[in-house]
Amino acid sequence: MSPLEPLEILQVIGYSIGALLPLWMAVQLVRHRDKLTNIERILAALALTMGGWHTSNLVVTLHNLFDLGTDTWTTLLRVADTVAVVSITFAYSFLLHVHLHLWAQAHSRGLNNSERLRVYLCYLPTVFLVIAVPRLWTGDYAPMFAKLSFFVIPFAFWIAYVLGLIALTEILIARKSQNRSEKRIMRTLAASFIGIGIVILAALAFGLGAGTTPGLYLKTIANLGSLLPSVLLAYYIYRYRYLEIIIEESLIVVTFATVVLTVYVFGIRTIGDWMTQRYGVRPGLVEALLILALALMAAPLRGWLAQRFHKLFEREAALYKEIVSRIGSHAGLYKELSDLLQFVEERTTKALGLRQLKIFIDGSVGGEVNGHRTLPEPWGETVLAKSRANGWSPVEDDPVLVEQGFKLAYPLRREENVEGLLAVDAAAASLTPDARSVIEILANQVAIAIDDSRLVEENVRLERELAERERLAALGRMAATVAHEIKNPLSAIKSIAQVMREDESLKNEYERDLSLIVGETDRLSQSITQLLSFARKESPAAEALSVGELVQTSVDLFRANAREQGIELNCTISTDATLAGKSVSALRDALSNLLLNALQATPSGGEVLLTASASDGELLVGVQDSGPGVPTELREQIWEPFFTTRQRGTGLGLAIVRKRVQEVGGSASLGVARNGHGALFHIRIPIN
Repeated sequence: MSPLEPLEILQVIGYSIGALLPLWMAVQLVRHRDKLTNIERILAALALTMGGWHTSNLVVTLHNLFDLGTDTWTTLLRVADTVAVVSITFAYSFLLHVHLHLWAQAHSRGLNNSERLRVYLCYLPTVFLVIAVPRLWTGDYAPMFAKLSFFVIPFAFWIAYVLGLIALTEILIARKSQNRSEKRIMRTLAASFIGIGIVILAALAFGLGAGTTPGLYLKTIANLGSLLPSVLLAYYIYRYRYLEIIIEESLIVVTFATVVLTVYVFGIRTIGDWMTQRYGVRPGLVEALLILALALMAAPLRGWLAQRFHKLFEREAALYKEIVSRIGSHAGLYKELSDLLQFVEERTTKALGLRQLKIFIDGSVGGEVNGHRTLPEPWGETVLAKSRANGWSPVEDDPVLVEQGFKLAYPLRREENVEGLLAVDAAAASLTPDARSVIEILANQVAIAIDDSRLVEENVRLERELAERERLAALGRMAATVAHEIKNPLSAIKSIAQVMREDESLKNEYERDLSLIVGETDRLSQSITQLLSFARKESPAAEALSVGELVQTSVDLFRANAREQGIELNCTISTDATLAGKSVSALRDALSNLLLNALQATPSGGEVLLTASASDGELLVGVQDSGPGVPTELREQIWEPFFTTRQRGTGLGLAIVRKRVQEVGGSASLGVARNGHGALFHIRIPIN
């Protein structure tokens, strides 16, 4: 075997791979040109130029290998040289252009004016083609390096400069990326580009080893260094997941063919020649046996390669299966909804290399719903509206989203129910079509989980409401019995005690005891009245009455009690609104219980303040006492029927307040008391 034969074999293998792989990818991208973004169009152009460069080198190498001469093949060689010069000149411009886009995408934006100017400057070296191409077609034929010798050194420095900029860009992008595999690949590519730049400078600019066999190897490696952009191209096509099955299969075939060809050329042939020379074995026998062994190993080798590539391309599919399975196992369990959504956020963010992914549930503005964040106020009017107008498609680069740190948002929609938004922030390189598809499917699954949880919550609410009604019905029946069996005897006891208190012979000795009997019978009678009031299904309708009159009447009823206890009872009315129907009796019952509760909680020398105002079609009433207040842990419990912190009490006062105002579409709540002392109760009732 001559010294140059391995070099020629290396050239044939390298240039064949360099020609076939990029051209195949370029064809697939061009076939789907209507779906390509700007960066993908540039990648397609890069693939074409890389394929063109290596095809031209392959033609020249085969011509030299078979010693075809130049007279007959001059035109073909000139065409090959022209394609090579044009391809390599544009290739590095395309490569720099691609990285300008990647830099902008890493910052989640498009190209700015400064970067657009740099794009134009990227293609400035192509001007030299005006001089170079005509030179290739004038005079006698000579290899392009000889014809364009005066361009070689400056062009080598230009390529080294481009590769240095590209390596720096990839290092900076790797620092910003949150995807570990992408970090590793980008850093590896950066180091490789620097290495290739050094080799190109050594071989072409400084002529290291010129005219020697090592020099020829160095020059070949410099030429094959342009395979590296093809690797970058393949990586980004993988990231964008275009025609993944075709690409996956092509990578398997190319890799398999490369391995087989390399084993044959540098293994089988070499071993066969050595055994023939050393042991005199008949030529071809050993080679035939080794080829047979290689054929037997071919199927397992291809299967192993297919398995490795399949695992590589199935990462997103595995992610989807995991998350969907988790959603399916938790859907309908509303108490676990927040945990489920948190899992989807964290797992998807990590697996897809996103900056963040957040799920917002449609609910009241701000705060949380069952432990999870709700939709921010402007989003419903802007982001959701825009998605609805575009057929419920994802919204991308909306100013409202960008302001909150997100790039795009998917509507969480199940049939006609809009459950919220799934917002994503990521570098454009991470938002591949496949990643977008996974996120969209997850958004649909999350919408189903939320909707199912809401249905479960509604069923639980209805069951509780039914149980409450049944309990109130039983309470009503019991209250009627109590009223019949107890209230009449209590009235008799009170009457007898009052008569005895009027008797002068008993008054002095038993006045205190008789007064106590009268007071206790009044208290028991009031408790029975509260019980009946709570159990009553609805309040009777009443005629229209002004709020001022109604509030003032309620205050006057309790003024004597307040005076006896040494409590100052004040009232501030700042509305002339009128209530009608059931709202009148609802407010009267609510005020009676709130004022009674406030007087019981306020010590002697304290103050009870009642305020009434109107706003946005609602009556706002506040009752403020100066008592001990309500402990934080009891703020919700105090509204439950029969709950009381007093030794003597039914625990029905506040339950009646909430029940009455809710019957007319209002609400009752515990506010924050002024100066942090006492308790402040609010009720809201729609104004008729």
